[in-house]
Amino acid sequence: MSSFFGGRQNSVMGSIYGKIFQISTFGESHGAAVGVVIQGCPAGIDFDMDFIQSELDRRKPGQSRITTQRKEADSIEVLSGVFESKTTGTPIAMLVWNGDQRSKDYSHIADQFRPSHADYTYFAKYGLRDYRGGGRSSARETVARVAAGALAKLVLNQLGVKISAYVSQVGTLKLETPVEQLDLSLTESNAVRCPDPVLAEKMFTYIDEIRKEGDSVGGVVSAYITGCPVGLGEPVFDKLHAELGKAMLSINAVKGFEYGSGFDGVELRGSQHNDIIVKDDLGKVSTVTNHSGGIQGGISNGEPIYFRVGFKPVATIMQDQASLNNAGEKIVVSGKGRHDPCVVPRAVPIVEAMSAIVLLDFYLRNRLTKLSDIL
Repeated sequence: MSSFFGGRQNSVMGSIYGKIFQISTFGESHGAAVGVVIQGCPAGIDFDMDFIQSELDRRKPGQSRITTQRKEADSIEVLSGVFESKTTGTPIAMLVWNGDQRSKDYSHIADQFRPSHADYTYFAKYGLRDYRGGGRSSARETVARVAAGALAKLVLNQLGVKISAYVSQVGTLKLETPVEQLDLSLTESNAVRCPDPVLAEKMFTYIDEIRKEGDSVGGVVSAYITGCPVGLGEPVFDKLHAELGKAMLSINAVKGFEYGSGFDGVELRGSQHNDIIVKDDLGKVSTVTNHSGGIQGGISNGEPIYFRVGFKPVATIMQDQASLNNAGEKIVVSGKGRHDPCVVPRAVPIVEAMSAIVLLDFYLRNRLTKLSDIL
């Protein structure tokens, strides 16, 4: 037993991600705090506290009437690993205190399983559960990911890597404009975080109507990454797109991930889908098209990386639903508490954060690939 818990603790617990740039998150929705410990961050990185806080502000609740009205400052505290605004190369611990918990809003579900929540599965797995706001299964945990991702972004910015995510779909409302024709600087100009202001207004109105009905709706967050160097990704099981997929699917409410041409690519022939390789007068290699989504053979090829992340409708709705309690008895669950009617506006910085964590980890791993990079 000692070897099992001592040797396999990291894999069993499931709260750790990364090989070199490694994060370990902790905390629950209604616990004292949520936070992250980061290991493997290089020393000497400028630790821009204002930037990290601004990323958390993009994720925090209470931004508009189409998000949860829980009021949290989400002010970040750094406990270790930073000295005189520089990373020291030692573990970095960051913490955000919870301040606006209303645990009484969840007392009625202490022994009830809410449909499509993690209530039943957590209870079945652990024999108990923290019913206050979903406990560890709550998206409140993503505060820690955004804080770590912001630090990863600071490093990637120095390498010329830019990560942009935006809302491309809410319900049946879809953004059809190709990303190359979008002005992504408009993403933060509206509460929905859609770079098309006209469509954003329609999306906002639709989400608000759903909210008034006590219901919820899903959507899609698209990501577009430029400046990624060639060579990130590892064969065979640690392909770049596989790790991006894992990172995105680990985010609460995510139901799907596709990159490049995705499922639409199955309608093309190989002669149409293949990305022809060319070289310009300066010797730079590129592709004429980018159906591959910037990744070939699981390794980045220098072209823009793009993917889509599908989020389900929020499971908590302000309507009565049939379910079971801990004893297996039929009951009716009533929706209470404060919840997002649609998660995608606040999911945008989470998608960016997880993308940054994946890319920085692979960048550091890639530095160990060639002897010339080590010596």
